[in-house]
Amino acid sequence: MKTKIKKYSHLIKPLIILFDIIFINLILYYFSSKESLGLHLSGYCTILWLTTSYFTKFYNVYRYTHILRILSLLGGQFFIFIIAFFAYFSIFKEGEVISKQSNIVYFILLGISITKFFSFFLLKIYRSSGKNFRTVIVIGDSNSAQEIVSVFNEEQYLGYRFRGYFSDNEKLLKERSGNINEGLIFSRENNIDEIYCEVNSVDPPQLKEIIDFSNENKIEFRLIPENKAIYSKNFTKEYFGTIPILKPKKLPFEMIETHFVKRCFDIVFSMLVITLLLSWLLPILWIVVKIDSRGPFLFKQIRDGINGNQFYCFKVRSMNENAASDKISAVKNDERITKIGHFLRRTSLDELPQFFNVLLGDMSIVGPRPHMNIQTKKYITEIDNYLRRNSVKPGITGLAQVSGYRGEVKITSDIVNRVRLDIFYIENWSFLLDLKIISLTVFHMLKGQEKAY
Repeated sequence: MKTKIKKYSHLIKPLIILFDIIFINLILYYFSSKESLGLHLSGYCTILWLTTSYFTKFYNVYRYTHILRILSLLGGQFFIFIIAFFAYFSIFKEGEVISKQSNIVYFILLGISITKFFSFFLLKIYRSSGKNFRTVIVIGDSNSAQEIVSVFNEEQYLGYRFRGYFSDNEKLLKERSGNINEGLIFSRENNIDEIYCEVNSVDPPQLKEIIDFSNENKIEFRLIPENKAIYSKNFTKEYFGTIPILKPKKLPFEMIETHFVKRCFDIVFSMLVITLLLSWLLPILWIVVKIDSRGPFLFKQIRDGINGNQFYCFKVRSMNENAASDKISAVKNDERITKIGHFLRRTSLDELPQFFNVLLGDMSIVGPRPHMNIQTKKYITEIDNYLRRNSVKPGITGLAQVSGYRGEVKITSDIVNRVRLDIFYIENWSFLLDLKIISLTVFHMLKGQEKAY
């Protein structure tokens, strides 16, 4: 079992960010001569600091980060923050009240700098005492692999605990703890956090097997390259002293910033839609649906959300009530669909109540579409990587839907391509991609899609 301190080590970064924000606001409150100005400037500086730190990667500091990197981060963050801070005075007249006390920014920078270095060195001391550690194994038989083992054993402040050296080279009987296959079994049984693999010690099939194993068991994978290796764009280069290490680039949804940006956009966008559109459109649809057929206005169905957490997905009812609604999805010329239901489904207006699902946090504006539970159980066993779709929140619309893969699944390639595009979205997310998908969704709603029935 992993120790409790390791379980909560992921909170270090959010706590440092929170401390910095509190410190900035305390300085602003102390120096502001007007309460309203303090609140005004406080909100501006908080958003400014968070936005700037996101783009400068100010809080991307790791246990192996060099002190020169800290200085570089401080310089980049402060340069942008200072410019934007003093730009505030020229935008708001209220800024003149404290313009003479411009040393406010210097107190902020001084305090943040002290905090940055203090937390940096405090964590090193803490790790040197044997706390906040990560367990690692090394696979390989080259000098680079042996050197990285020496780093783990000698540089205690990095907070690594070396658990074994694994290689298929039988000449290393004294040094190694077992062969590569035994190393993978050892990793799973002993909750290993990271696997370091020397690139020349394994063949391509073995390397793929190790990477797949790491992904399946949520173990971080690192590649130790040869000195003249050509680095892939899918890897970032790090240094442990003078030893280069290749680390797979984090996927967008593995970063807390992505979830923060996406959630903020979801809240703002869904609130605008609910306020400006649904507030008057839903009552009209309620009247039309009630006149057209008997039954409730809203149709609720249990769907799988992020990490398999289930929720009620809302829709405007487009079918007559039937016992097969949770078992059989709609098909072309489906007799269950009501007269108004055909219009609702063709224009996707039946999906509008899902903006409430977004506001509640069960869904996102853009993401993999949630399937019926009976379909999910079927596809899990039939489609490779299907469950990866559950690593993010399901969406009202998605890349697969605007690419023509929506509605009824007639042949296997329909669901295979849908999953392929969903995974592509997860691995290549960007805010601009979300905006593009939303724009295409609106375009298809107005134009109409062949499978919208």
